[in-house]
Amino acid sequence: MRTPTRFPVACWIVCLLFAAGFSMASEQTVVTFWHSQDATEDVIQGFAEAFNASQDAYRVEPRYVGSYQDSAIRFLASMRDGETPTLFDAELTLFMRLHAEGVLRDLSSDLRDVPQVLIDDLQESMWQAGELDGGRFGLPFHMSVPVLAYNASVFAQLGLEPPSTWEAFEEVAARVTTRNAKGFVDVAVAFVFEAQVASRGGLLVSESGEPRFASQEAIDALAMSQRLVEAGVAIPRSFGSVDQALVDFVRGRVMMAFASEAYVPTGERFTATFDLGLAPFPREAGGHVPFTGGQLVVPENATAEERAGAVAFWAFLMQPENVEAWVKASYFLPVRKSVEADLAPWYEAHPERRAGIEQLDVAVLRPRTPEYAVWQTYLEEGIERATMGGMDANAALQEVQRRALSTR
Repeated sequence: MRTPTRFPVACWIVCLLFAAGFSMASEQTVVTFWHSQDATEDVIQGFAEAFNASQDAYRVEPRYVGSYQDSAIRFLASMRDGETPTLFDAELTLFMRLHAEGVLRDLSSDLRDVPQVLIDDLQESMWQAGELDGGRFGLPFHMSVPVLAYNASVFAQLGLEPPSTWEAFEEVAARVTTRNAKGFVDVAVAFVFEAQVASRGGLLVSESGEPRFASQEAIDALAMSQRLVEAGVAIPRSFGSVDQALVDFVRGRVMMAFASEAYVPTGERFTATFDLGLAPFPREAGGHVPFTGGQLVVPENATAEERAGAVAFWAFLMQPENVEAWVKASYFLPVRKSVEADLAPWYEAHPERRAGIEQLDVAVLRPRTPEYAVWQTYLEEGIERATMGGMDANAALQEVQRRALSTR
């Protein structure tokens, strides 16, 4: 007669606990979160782990998927492959394109359980960014504005203040130019040129969605860049050489550069040989600056449980202590108004970091026309033709205008 197999009581307990744990894990809804925040990847991972530990219904799995350009390609490919993430960090111009293609979920009904006190505390302009055609297609988390980064050590030696107008900018760029360093690195990036135009009171795209690339403000902005390059005061860089422009700045080859404030944490890691200065973007009276960054979006094919998990995680990110931690780590603007008071001591200790928040009152949304996702490529090519190829600024922008109109 065969002797029955016997298991120690402890083994049965382990098996039961494993089974219970497996059952609980299998009931969790996984929220995959693709983002482009390489400098703060560990911070986002920490938020996800804290959220996962705070409840049992959802498990957020964040993944850095490359730059905004890389992540756009991966996201569009995932739509074809049927492996889209639950939550996606969509750059603002891509956000408009994805909405126009009908691939984003309207989250209006999914936000019904979010406390109104949270919604009322959000910066109105940032909340507005995610609203399209009367629906809620984006959630704010990471938005910033362009700033002027400068070599504060050299400025202090020369007794210079960061320029606040374009006339002053040209003068200061010439003052800090030497045999070994230029005053400015001019990168052909659409959002920087948008800022140069908006700060002069202009628009690249009208409110009705018509391209205005050859406006007087745009011509003035590109002509200034050309003058600085031709005078030997600026180094021109193509859109594909953004990383090289960062190297130019951190190695002291140029004294000033424009960037989204969210790029500053990366720059700070490499500016060990001089003090990094930050200042508001130069601006004329009545001028504005565009928001940069993105919106958190949910694909149309997400299940009800996935949408609920995505919204729950966003609400967790919006908790005041998390917003404060995020701003300090990333330099993005505070999404909640009430957190500004909590950040006051930090801003006081680091006054240069106020360069972004000081522009919040003059920040405007980037062009809301879906075609602009393509038009900005034409714009960047036109800037390169003028600053690197010597093409007349007016002629370069007229060509951009013609190309944009041909796609309407």
